[in-house]
Amino acid sequence: MSEWILLRGLTREARHWGAFPERFRMELGDAHGVTLIDLPGIGAERALLDVAGMAAFVRDRAIAMGLAKPYRLLAMSLGAMVATEWAARHPEEIDRLVLINTSMRPFARSAERLRPAALPALARIAAAWNRPQQCEAIIHRLTCHRRDTAAADIAEWTAIRACSPVSAASAWRQLWAAARFRAPHAPPRCLTLLLSSAADGLVDPVCSARIATRWGATHAEHSWAGHDLPHDDPAWTCGRIGEWLRSVDTSST
Repeated sequence: MSEWILLRGLTREARHWGAFPERFRMELGDAHGVTLIDLPGIGAERALLDVAGMAAFVRDRAIAMGLAKPYRLLAMSLGAMVATEWAARHPEEIDRLVLINTSMRPFARSAERLRPAALPALARIAAAWNRPQQCEAIIHRLTCHRRDTAAADIAEWTAIRACSPVSAASAWRQLWAAARFRAPHAPPRCLTLLLSSAADGLVDPVCSARIATRWGATHAEHSWAGHDLPHDDPAWTCGRIGEWLRSVDTSST
């Protein structure tokens, strides 16, 4: 059975996936397992200052959990940088790679990796960091375009923050690691899919498109979703991944 490991992004943890993992399990079927692993900096874990250290951390967790290799990684934003580093350092361990709304040097400029228009919202998030509900409301507006679940999402995210807060120091350490990350020029050895959101207000989707072009990887772009694509349209996300897997698995047999 193939094991999919899901990695979230900056200051987000496993519970921020919401209902997506269950929908993903249904798309994959019984031949695949799904495991959620948090990046260091969540809860009591100390955030690290480099993506390489984060990759080593989640790899150690996967090994300690006894998950069978090779792994398949689905990761978004900062988590996708971690997944890319893992695949570069231990290519024999990674069988498939799905990267969502990510960015990385040398394939993108600073203003593409973090849209200048997002800076005022990030400043408001930093100022409201110790006011959970207000902070999560700003994060929702910045990263999500689906509004019908906003009230429930913000309440749930506020509850997560109350019982498992991420310190401001950990947030800055994760942000610093993301800003410094540089991916190898060589593409991952495993088959790779990049998904992006045309309306991403945080990261310019040209980042994913350019990575896909440089790596010769498959790329699909959603027309209206925000940065948190699995939240905004889980059906489209799972469907695109499922279609891609069926295509590459068929061609490799």
